[in-house]
Amino acid sequence: MISIKTERELDLMRKAGRVVAITLQEIETAIKPGITTARLDDIAERTLRKLGAQPAFKGYNGFPATICASINEQVVHGIPGARRLKEGDIVSIDIGSIVEGYFGDAAITVAVGEVAPEVEELIRITRECLDRAIEAARVGCHLGNISHAIQAHAESHGFSVVRQYVGHGIGTSMHEEPPVPNYGKPTRGPILQPGMTLAIEPMVNMGTFEVYTLPDHWTVVTRDGKYSAHFEHTVAITAGGPEILTKG
Repeated sequence: MISIKTERELDLMRKAGRVVAITLQEIETAIKPGITTARLDDIAERTLRKLGAQPAFKGYNGFPATICASINEQVVHGIPGARRLKEGDIVSIDIGSIVEGYFGDAAITVAVGEVAPEVEELIRITRECLDRAIEAARVGCHLGNISHAIQAHAESHGFSVVRQYVGHGIGTSMHEEPPVPNYGKPTRGPILQPGMTLAIEPMVNMGTFEVYTLPDHWTVVTRDGKYSAHFEHTVAITAGGPEILTKG
């Protein structure tokens, strides 16, 4: 069942989303060569709690941290630790919050210092994939329009989209129906209705779309070791158009 949120529920999700946006801004400001991902995780948890929210990821299915910090060829679910970021790295930061029982979820990918031009392009195109997907998230359209917008833009620039991991519905649970793939055909899937809330999250790779999970049982990496980027927003479907709930 795809849940339809009331205006009261949307207000609570706006609060959760705002906390996520502020926290991501704090983390992005702190990202620089030499900082550890554990330090970024500490900043995230302190900021979330200061703003009256609970970390959504910490303890979720046993995940040990507040953020997912995925570096370079790591696609998603990287565990923060002692690794120090260095010039030329990219790092995806994914974070969720809970406010009064409602979830917000968003992700950004940040270049650490100067990166190669093709890596800059990867980040830019992935961000544009999210923008195009959100633009397609309109009442009366099919969910497949969102998926197709991501795939078409990424592949037109020579990149690939991850198929094994997808976006999702969100609300009183982190993961709700429906799944939101980053690939697909337009005019397929459920028809979007006012009150639906979706976590749309393109995961775009420089090489193959194939991925696998490291022995830590969490960190997902590209099969060929090439870089991957990830952006995400929580979006509400409304009569007036898509509303980004995790916008700063």
